[in-house]
Amino acid sequence: MQIQTDEHLKEQKFHGSYDFPLLISRERITAYESDSFLWHWHPEIEITVVTSGEMLYHVNNCHLHLKKGDALFGNTATLHSGSMYKHSDCEYTSITFDAKLLYGSESSILYHTYMKPILQNYAFPCLHFDGSKPWHTQALIRLNSLIDAYESEDTAWEFEVLEHLLAFWKLLYLHADTETALSMADQRTYERIRNILTYIEANYDSKLTLEDIADHIHLCKSECCRMFKRYMRQSLFDFILAYRIEKSLPYLSDNSYSIQAASEKAGFSDANYFSRVFKQLKGCSPSAFRKEILH
Repeated sequence: MQIQTDEHLKEQKFHGSYDFPLLISRERITAYESDSFLWHWHPEIEITVVTSGEMLYHVNNCHLHLKKGDALFGNTATLHSGSMYKHSDCEYTSITFDAKLLYGSESSILYHTYMKPILQNYAFPCLHFDGSKPWHTQALIRLNSLIDAYESEDTAWEFEVLEHLLAFWKLLYLHADTETALSMADQRTYERIRNILTYIEANYDSKLTLEDIADHIHLCKSECCRMFKRYMRQSLFDFILAYRIEKSLPYLSDNSYSIQAASEKAGFSDANYFSRVFKQLKGCSPSAFRKEILH
């Protein structure tokens, strides 16, 4: 399994329903191919509550280590990905919702006073609830009560869900540090990183050069590489290799594709090089991975 996105890395899954745009789902990191989910974004807010184990989570240029009992608030339209920590599974509950569920109309006081300062603050991509501040405990209680109400499906459970979600947002508004403003340069960097990732998603299966990527975001090659590594904490070259390996997994899981065909589908022109990179990143050969998946 892997998150399905469009050519702009926007997740295709609909979260909740039109008349109640909120979805709560129980997840585990090992349900994803390669025990990780790839970079993507969606306009909805996503809150992750870890129920067992630990995981590494990335939101824009924030890199976080989540543990059992922690929660993570992910703001609207942020790029995010997640991966296993120390080869151990992690179970978590995902709360994804359209903020309009809380404020209704953009002309409302709820939106302008309490929601907009958070939703439109690019310097506030996420918040890690790790118990380091007293109000974190109150927030975590609200989130767990929200989950219980959603899963109970008792009469009028929607009111109870909204009650806890509004109380959580009130805590966020009162206590979170949202005063820092993102500079124009930082906003531009974020936009460029997002454009790079979108370009890679659209072109990973064909010849992809540093010159092409740099031209796409109107930077010289050296500055493009420096910016990407500074933001993503990984070189652009290594990211593309890892991304292509992840994209090869569905084809390796399908016996109708040869190893050669799977490598080509993922953008590798040399199957031997593909096998070397695969073993370096996954710890086994592509054929061994296929055997394990299909046994």
